This record gives sequence, structure tokens and C-alpha cells, in this order.
Amino acid sequence: MTKYDKVFNSQKTLEESLTPEEAVAAIAVVTAIADSSAEEVDPEGLAGILWEFEVFEEYSEDEIIEIVDRLIGIAEEKGLSPLFNTANESLTEDLVLDGFAAGVVALLDDEELIIPNQKQPFLKQLQEALELEDEEADEIVKEIIAAFQAAGNEEYLDDEDDTITVEEYTEDIYESPLGNFTVPIPVDPEQGGKIQTQEGVVGFSDDFGTLLRIDYYPVPPEQLAELESQGQEEYLQSIVVEKYVPQAIFANVADAQVKYSEYLEDMFEGAYYALVDMPKGSTMSQQENNGTSTRLDAYRGLLAFINGEFLYIVSNQRSFLNGEIPNDIAEEAEYIKDNILSFVETIEFS
Repeated sequence: MTKYDKVFNSQKTLEESLTPEEAVAAIAVVTAIADSSAEEVDPEGLAGILWEFEVFEEYSEDEIIEIVDRLIGIAEEKGLSPLFNTANESLTEDLVLDGFAAGVVALLDDEELIIPNQKQPFLKQLQEALELEDEEADEIVKEIIAAFQAAGNEEYLDDEDDTITVEEYTEDIYESPLGNFTVPIPVDPEQGGKIQTQEGVVGFSDDFGTLLRIDYYPVPPEQLAELESQGQEEYLQSIVVEKYVPQAIFANVADAQVKYSEYLEDMFEGAYYALVDMPKGSTMSQQENNGTSTRLDAYRGLLAFINGEFLYIVSNQRSFLNGEIPNDIAEEAEYIKDNILSFVETIEFS
């Protein structure tokens, strides 16, 4: 006897049938109840997650909430095993992975972004009941976790109050609120160009993966003293490698690494350039078959320099479509650096 016999150790089914889409939702409901109770399940929260699945793209969120509510009622009245068995029988072959993904979503600790150890036995039994190979199951778990990591990534200025489309910005030139620089807007409204701002940051992006970003900070007197004692190269390196990259990238992108760096003596009396490898860290996403969106791999180039009384970090992203192999790291670093330098040449500093 196991803890989950009430789900998996019975042949009973429901008298009523389920559609394939309802079957996917039913597996999420059964999984959510298996370690708790029907009263503890949040129908709206569960429906909101399921709504992101491609299989539910023709449904409104209210319709999915209604389905989840009805399935919870069936689970309470008829039991988990009949509901699960009927769902398993109702899944079409092309939706089996979606069914498993729905179970993974219901088990995931959305703060730690892991499947807790105590829930691993259920996940294994669910995998066996759906007749999935270990490799298939592991891949789904990784995709779900990556999707949740991407959704929680705050690096990319997702605050809608600070985002405007290029069409809404009436000028062709962007001017910093502090008056320290202006720059021609480098993205096209016909390609979904957006300007994203918050204090000390402006980012330009579009639907084709373009990302050009300017971070700017007034340099306080105590920092100037530190700069003089350390020297320009050491100071800029410490800002980029020890402060900016850990806070803006490492904190949000798992397994990111600085792969290349160099000091440019002849630019702005010294500039520091670094290239960061960002697995699943692109601002571009790719839709998976199970309805989740997974961010692409990307390289991010960063150029730090001081101009006037401000420290600037100008960055550019290069994303890689699934299956695309990056060039040699030195070639990629040079390519992205050239993009940044070309962009910097368009900036007029005050």
C-alpha cells in the first residue's frame, strides 16, 4: 500500500466522459488534491496557469475556471481514482505530455521552483500511469521550471506603467529625464518597438529580439575617490563583475556566466567590456507543445564607461533560436561589442 493508492490503485472510472482538454485539467485537479483536500485548491489560480497551455487557447479564463470547479466537485463526489482513470482514458496521444505537464504545474513549489521531495513519489507514479519514459518526463519538468523562472524574471523592465510603444512616443529622439544624454530611438514601431524605462534605465526592444539598454548612474564623490585610488580599469571591472552582473543577471538567470572581458583604453579614457552567457535568459521566448513558453539562450554584451558625472552600462543581447549554434566566443564577443559601439556612437552626451 502506498500513500497514493487512492489515485492509482483502482480501475474505477466515471460514468460520464471527459473531453481531451477536460482530461488535461482533471490531471491538474487530481494532483492538486492528492496531497491536500479539495477545499484547499484555488480554482482561479489553477485555471490561470492552465490558461497558458496551448491546448486551452480557444477557451476563456472564465470557461477554464468553470471546468476546474466542476472537476473539483466530481473529485469530491466520486473520488480521485475514477476521475484520474477517466482522464487518462480520455487523453488523446498528442495530449499525454500536456497531461503530465499539468500535473507538474500542480506539484511545483512556485517560490523555490522545485518539485518538493515529498511530492516526487506522486510525480513518478503519474509518469508511470501515463506511460512516459524518464527522458520525456524529465524534459517536461525542466521546461515547466524554466517557464516559471522566466515569468518571475524582473530584469527586463516588465512594469507596464513604464512601457510605451514607439508609436506612442511622439519624438524620434529619446531624452534622459536627468538631461545627461539623448539618443535616436533604435527600434521600429512596425516591428513592435517598445521603450521601457525606470529610474536610471532605458531599454529599447522589439518583437524580433532586439534589446539595447542604457543603465546610467550619477557618480557620487566617494565613488570618485574610489575610482582615483583603484584606477579606471579595476574600478569599472568591479562595478560590472562584482555588482551589476550578479544583481541584474545572475539573480535572474540560472547558470549565467561571464565568458569574455576586455579593457578598452582608448574609449572614454577607458571602458570595460564583458560578455555574459545566459542560458534560457533571452527576452525572446519560444512556445512549447505543452503550452508553456521557454526563453531562448542568449549572450549579453555589457560596456561600462564614465562620461561627465555619470557611469554608463550599455548592453546588447543576441538570442539563439533552438538548434542555433553560437560561433567561437571571441567572435560572438566582437560582434556584440561592435553593435554596442555603433549604438554608443549615436548617443549625444550632455
